[in-house]
Formats: sequence, C-alpha cells, structure tokens
Amino acid sequence: MIYNNLNLIDLNDYPVSWWEKLLSLAHKIISDPGAYSKACEGKIMGTLFYEPSTRTQMSFQTAMLRLGGTIIGFDNPATSSVAKGENLKDTTKIVSEYADVVVMRHPVAGSVKAAALNTECPVINAGDGGHLHPTQTLTDLLTLKEEKGHLDNMTIGFCGDLKNGRTVHSLIKAMSCYQGNSFVLISTPELSLPTYIKDILNAGGHKFTEVTDLDKAIDQLDVLYMTRIQRERFSSEEEYEKQKGCYILDNKKMSHAKQDLVVLHPLPRVDEIAVEVDDDPRAMYFKQAKYGMYIRMALILTIIEGSDKPAPLITGCEHIHHKCSNPNCIVHRETYLPHYFRGEGTTLECEYCDERTLVE
Repeated sequence: MIYNNLNLIDLNDYPVSWWEKLLSLAHKIISDPGAYSKACEGKIMGTLFYEPSTRTQMSFQTAMLRLGGTIIGFDNPATSSVAKGENLKDTTKIVSEYADVVVMRHPVAGSVKAAALNTECPVINAGDGGHLHPTQTLTDLLTLKEEKGHLDNMTIGFCGDLKNGRTVHSLIKAMSCYQGNSFVLISTPELSLPTYIKDILNAGGHKFTEVTDLDKAIDQLDVLYMTRIQRERFSSEEEYEKQKGCYILDNKKMSHAKQDLVVLHPLPRVDEIAVEVDDDPRAMYFKQAKYGMYIRMALILTIIEGSDKPAPLITGCEHIHHKCSNPNCIVHRETYLPHYFRGEGTTLECEYCDERTLVE
C-alpha cells in the first residue's frame, strides 16, 4: 500500500466514524464560529481549479479566511503555466511546496489522486470530472444531519444526470453506509447510474429502484436530490439537447410530496428546479450551500492538524502492460503515471477512476 499525507480523495476511504467527527466539528463551528477565527493563522491553502466553480471554490476560500489562513492558486488554468503545457505533476508538486494544503478541481477522472502521488502536502478533492466530489458529499451529509437530525432509514431520490453526476455517485456511496436507507434512481435510460455504483448497492444489499417518471416517485421520498443535465459532459450539443429539460421540479410536483421532504441540489441549476420552488420551506439548496462553508472549515482544520491516520492512497499494484479502459481517465492524458489497479485475474479496477478493465 502507498500512503501519502492525510488526503481526501474519496470519502469512502475513511470510516463513517471519521465522517461523524467532521460533522460534529462543523456543528460546533456553526454554533460558535468566532472560536475558530485564528485556528489556521499562518497557514496557506493552495486552490487549483482547472474547471469553473462558484460555490466549491468560494466556500473553500471563505472557509480558510474565516479560519485565519491565507490563499494562493488559480481559478483558470489559462492564467497559469498549464497554458504553456506544464503537466499535472509539476504544477501540483510546486504548489504543494508553497502551501500547507492543496484543494484541487479538475475535469478528468482520477486527476486528484494522480496529483496526490507527488505532492508534499495533503490534497483535497474538489471534484474530478464526472467521478467523485467528496466535499460536496460532506456538505450534503451535514445538511441532512442538521435538517433531518439523522442519516439513516430514509428513502432518497436522485433525479437527473445520474451517469455523469459526481455528486450523485459520492452521496449514494456515503448514504449506503447508513442502515435502512433505500434509493430511487430517476433518470432517462441514457443517463442512468453507472454499473460500478449499482454494484456497491447490490453488494451491500441496499434496496433501489430505477424509474423514469419523477411525478410517480416524489410522494415516496424523504429526500430529493435534483441535478442538472451537464452540458459539459456530453460529446456533442445534439446529445445534450436530447436530454435537456427532461426533469423539472415545480410547485405542482411539490404538492404531491411529503411535508417534511428535503430538496437538495449541488448547484448550479439551469431549468431543473423552477424558481417558484425557492419559496417552499422544503427547498434547502441555498442553505445547503452555506453548510458547505462550515463543513469545509471542519475539513481544513482536520487535514492541516493531521493527527488522524491517513487512508491508503494506492491499495493495488502496478500493471505495466495494462491501461485503464476509461478514455476519460487521467492516465490517458498524463502518460507518465504508473498504471495502478486493484484486483486480480481477468477484471482489474483502476485506482484512479474506479473503472473496470477486462484483461486477457
């Protein structure tokens, strides 16, 4: 196994007890934020955003500033040496020499784990393509814990782009770790949940159903997680247009939902939640964004403190003669990377993007 710092690449690398520690700390910060105003004094956070972001980037920055720390980095690779052709390894290694923690978002799956192989400080995954988004999951968990009071025994609906939605993938993996949760997966066949996430649900014996009609499912739900159809993940504008506008949550649909339903959305929205829903007390997506700042304060403190045992970064082995079958995996862009896989025999699982690869 390879250990590199106390990174956060995938939330499921850590036990539920670790998540609960973060949620507890975030609750304390919400109760008395002033008590933490100098907790990161003298510390520097590097933010490397290779992909556009509003809430994730600004909530991380605000979190560090509220903790008394400072920030370096970029929010557009075109303004950095990346535009000159610098590879991921060189950029992230240099910034990690300047900072105490690096927060990174990148459009390619597995990119943040790849970066963490060579950094000198901890790395936090702020989203790697359509793969994972663990700090959004922490935001979602905190929102549900604060608003529902518990994280178990709920029926949770996910609606929209379940194929490319990294927030969906991360949250389903997390909520499957709590007892009694069941899942309703609402999407078109073309945007259904990836097989490897369904495999996790099946392996854990978790009940889930796949449907195409939000109207028929909404009355069952304790939580509804809406997502946008992500234009940037489609290979063509024509393919995007076929899926756009398939699911729109409005007051008519909300009239059939439970009175204690919680509606979440990682934002930004396009047209999947009508503006009229904003005034419904069950709409929590703006409050959810604010919770994101508090959980990221708790995470930064925990990572920089570094007193916890780090999770293994690589658990498998290098396979020199095999390459990940996922064309969107970072190994196809950063060709110097070792080809690490978990498993043996004819099926290997990529350490970077979790895609399964069949080998002869």
